[in-house]
Parts: sequence; C-alpha cells; structure tokens
Amino acid sequence: MPLAFDAVLVAALAQELEQRLEGARLRALRLDRPGRSLSLLFREGTLRFALHPATGGVTWHDPTEPEPGDRPLAGRVKQARALTDDRVLRLTVLKSRGSPPAVDVVIEWVTGRWNAVVVENPEQGEGIVRHVLVELDGDRAPRVGYPWTPPPLSQREGADGEVTLERWTERLLAVEAGLRRRALLATYAWTSPLNADAILGAAAREDGSAGERALADGHALWRELVEVALARRASAPVLMRTTAGGLQPYPLPLASADEESVPTLLDGFARGAGDLAAASPIPKGLIDALRERGVHAWARVESLQRELAEAPDPVALRGTGDLILARIGEVVRGRDSVSLIDFEGVAVDVALDSKLPPNENASRYYERAARAERARERLPAMVSKAEKEARRLDALVGAASRGELSAEAVRAELPAVAEESGRETAPSLPYRTYRSSGGIEIRVGRGAKHNDDLTFHHAAPDDVWLHARHAAGAHVVLRWTGEGNPPARDLAEAAVLAALASKARSSGTVPVDWTRRKYVRKPRKSPPGQVVVERVKTLFVEPDPAVEVRLRES
Repeated sequence: MPLAFDAVLVAALAQELEQRLEGARLRALRLDRPGRSLSLLFREGTLRFALHPATGGVTWHDPTEPEPGDRPLAGRVKQARALTDDRVLRLTVLKSRGSPPAVDVVIEWVTGRWNAVVVENPEQGEGIVRHVLVELDGDRAPRVGYPWTPPPLSQREGADGEVTLERWTERLLAVEAGLRRRALLATYAWTSPLNADAILGAAAREDGSAGERALADGHALWRELVEVALARRASAPVLMRTTAGGLQPYPLPLASADEESVPTLLDGFARGAGDLAAASPIPKGLIDALRERGVHAWARVESLQRELAEAPDPVALRGTGDLILARIGEVVRGRDSVSLIDFEGVAVDVALDSKLPPNENASRYYERAARAERARERLPAMVSKAEKEARRLDALVGAASRGELSAEAVRAELPAVAEESGRETAPSLPYRTYRSSGGIEIRVGRGAKHNDDLTFHHAAPDDVWLHARHAAGAHVVLRWTGEGNPPARDLAEAAVLAALASKARSSGTVPVDWTRRKYVRKPRKSPPGQVVVERVKTLFVEPDPAVEVRLRES
C-alpha cells in the first residue's frame, strides 16, 4: 500500500528532521533517477527520500560511503521547513566551503508530481535549479539552469490556525451532510484525505444536533493538527492501519480504532514502508545491471542444457562411419547422400559431403563422434558451473536490493564499458556495436587511437556523431539515414553510451555534445582523436551501466 503525504505530515516531518539533523555533517547527495530516490549522505547516517508514488517514504539508514557518481556537498543542515499548507519540504544546507554559500534540497509530494530538486542561491529569490530527480512537463516543471518556482500559495482559510468554531460550523452546516467532506477539503487549510474523515466524524452523515456536536469535535481536532503543523505543540506520532491494510504514519492520533504509537515519524515510515526500510541506497541502475547479468547467466544455462540435450549419439555417428567404409564401393563421389544396407540388413540413408571422397566422409563422421563424446563429457560440468554462477548472481541481486552490499561491490561484478586493455590488441573494427531500442545501430570507438578511424572511415556524412563534453573518451556514431533528427530515445541512448565510454562515466550527469558527422573535421597534425566540431547540440544524460548491458549486441 503506497504511503500518503499531506501538509500536516510534511510540516511535522520537517520539524523532526531539523532536530534529527542538528549537527549532522553532510558529505554528498545521491540522485538515483531510475529508482526515483534522493539520498543525503551524512557522516552520521543516510537520509533517503523514495519518491516513486508506489513505494514512497522517508527512511534513515546507516552511514553510506559516497560513490564516484554522487554530488559532493560538504555542509550542515541549517533548517528544515515546509511550505504553509502544502506538501513541499525545503532543507537548507550551509556549505562548508565554496560558492554559493547555501543550497536548498526541495522535496515535493504534490499529487502525481513527486520530485526532488537541488536549488542554488536559495536566499536570492527562489534560487536556480541545479539538479532535478524526475523530468516533468508543465508550467512548474523544474529545469536545470532556471529559477525554481514554488507551488501557488494556498487560498484556503485557516493557514494560521485562526478559524472560530462559529465560522467553522456555519460554513459546514450550510452544506448537506453528503457533500461536507468535499467542502471541508476545499475550504479549510491543513485538511486532506488523510484526516478529513476523522475531522468530520458523524457530521459527514448526519445533520441536526448530532452533526453540530461532531463539527465541534472536528474543529478541536483540526486545531490540534494546525498547532502541530505550526510547531506550537509537539507531535505524538502514530502508525495507522488504512482501510486497504497498509500502515500510514501520522503526527497525531486521529481517533482511529487501529492506531499504534511510534517513537518518531521516521520510525513510522520505516514500518509503514515495509521492505523500503531495508531498501538499498545503491543506485537502481547498478542493481538493474547486475540483474541483467543474472538474466544472461540463466540464458547461458539454458543454452548449455539445450546443447547437451541435442548432442548427437557418438555411437550412431561412429557406426555410420563404419558403414561407409564397409560399403565404400557403393559410395559414389559427388553425391550428397547414399542408401546403404546396414549391418542389421536395414536400408538407411546416409548424408554425405559431395565434395569429399568416401573415406573422408567416413573420417568426418568419426570426427563428429569424437566431438560428441567430448561434449557429453564436459557439458554436465559446464551446466553445473553455469547454474552455480546464475544462482550466485541472483543472491547478489537480493543482497544489493536489501542494502547488504556496497555500490563498489556491485560495480565490481559488472563488465567495464571502457576499452579493455590487453584483450583486443588488434580488433578487426575500430568500434563496438550496439543496437538502440528503436533498432538503430550505434558504434562506440575502441579508444583514442581508433576514434579517427571510426569517425572518418566508418561513418556516413549524415550520421549523428557524439562525444562527452570536456572529457576524454570514445567517439560514438549513431547510424541515421532518415529525415530530420533521430528519435529522442535512440539519441539519448547513444549519448549514454558516449558518457559511459568517457572519463566522466562516474559522474551523476554528463553533458554529451552531438552533431552530424559532416560537421566534424580533423585539424592537420592534431593528435589521435582530437577533432573540431561545428553546429553542436548538447544532451545531459546519466551514465547508467544498465543501458549499456541492454543495448549490447551479442
């Protein structure tokens, strides 16, 4: 059951986080775009915001060592605050060094638009967006390099908690009982689908004196919620069981029949999120790449098992060779088959190689028999070894998903995308071949000394040429003969390969320049791989190893 967020919960969470993070030393940010999560890596622990609506939550983990792709951010949290009557949390970090002196980490739980945004210069107006977890569409969609726009201010009454019982009762009694829930949510600040039923109580069904008493009780509960949201009183966190059977943390009891006190909201989130409490802070892209390795390992198991099952009978092959030699006078060269009477007196058709004499056809059958024997001897052990490796990888995926492995340990299990020294001293082609999701061929250079060959001898003028900006790495060519630009998805996948095949591969986001190959030229006497490029456009991509595994051609 997905967790829900409302303005009261976010405000109380902000107060709890400000206390929890007091004095904590921030080291880095981890943006896991495939997994839709943001982790703040403190020396004292890791705060993880899971922002997928199906698995959302906020959890505290043991300290995590920063990885090469993380964004270094040394500093301390100055304050945590929530926007008034809204589901937006802002953590202000004072940097230990460098400029600008402060950044805001903004978490938004707006319906259908859960996101995390890193904003520089927050004290200068709304600040400039530097990192975005999820790319969205619409007027408020955050864009790197542009000001961050907060949601419109709430227009509901009572954001300051000042609504008299008389006005409260008057406004809600004017609406028939069946419509009061909608009226409550539209009229009064700090109300939400999480607390509306508890606030209304019997007033959602009854009029008259019973409805009036319920509205008075609801007003009192609303005042308590607002006092918690505005930090006028301490929260008393509970874990509520929802009608769908899930566990939902909340800062105050809502008079539900099934509520359990918890020490903190973070404890409640850990319990309510179930497996999320043990969710790994490892980037999802690494886990997906490891899972892909496991898929390939099981495919190898099936291939070996199939080869063993289809291995020919060496006794039958050897018997056919014996039969050819025994009836060699009946075997005419130049034919591709012959009918012979075997040693049991039965006519059998024997396949032949028409280019070989009879005795060499017999030798061919003996060679096939020997290979079949060797295959039957070695394949069972190979199948067993392959099954063991596939199960090992499955276990590693499980351990990584539970947070029992480090990202470094996962990365060590993955094949390197960069040039593999010592293995291919004289490749037949200057590039490796990949296939995009749309079926377009992508060529990735095998290193600096092969880049020129790929670009100027293995690419057409209208092909798309890509290279990671300001980083040494491979030239990449997306073969393209269609009208206009290639599809955005295929172009982005080629850009990811360019990022992975560069020295910027460990960065979280890599700028990749692209243009038509005809706009790339080689200056005279320039070193290998150095080119001059015109009419350049730039894509910003995440160097996700899982993309390389998925696009790799066997």
